[in-house]
Amino acid sequence: MTSQIWNNPAIVEWSQLLLGSFHHWTKRELLERVGNPDYQAHALFHSPFVLVSHGVEADPLLNYGNHVALRLWEMSWEKLVRTPSRLTAEPVNRAEREWMLEQARTNGYLDTYRGVRITSTGRRFLVENALIWNVVDAKGQRVGQAATFSQWTWLT
Repeated sequence: MTSQIWNNPAIVEWSQLLLGSFHHWTKRELLERVGNPDYQAHALFHSPFVLVSHGVEADPLLNYGNHVALRLWEMSWEKLVRTPSRLTAEPVNRAEREWMLEQARTNGYLDTYRGVRITSTGRRFLVENALIWNVVDAKGQRVGQAATFSQWTWLT
């Protein structure tokens, strides 16, 4: 059930990787790290900013979206985790999106990203001041990429 997804042990573990990797690259906290991992997973899912991530497959699938991301992209959790990450951008914007992801892959993270995205129903929005970072495991191996932002504008 989407409303309780933060209770899933795999999501609790992924939430820890998201938080730890964000701190690793930026030396800042995405949110205050209080309480146990279960509490942090709940807080992350209900945070007031967008948080979305994908894995490292050849055509990466989205594997996490907090409640703001699910609402913004107009998707259920079940639909989100079956969606290739590239489909969050229109075909015309995918080369620019891939460039941005490559910059983050190479440098660990990229801040102040700006770009147009598209919801599952075709609504377009401009993302501003997004931060994209590599998600790494305890061994420092890249296991995904994540993005967070609080500013977007609907386009007509």
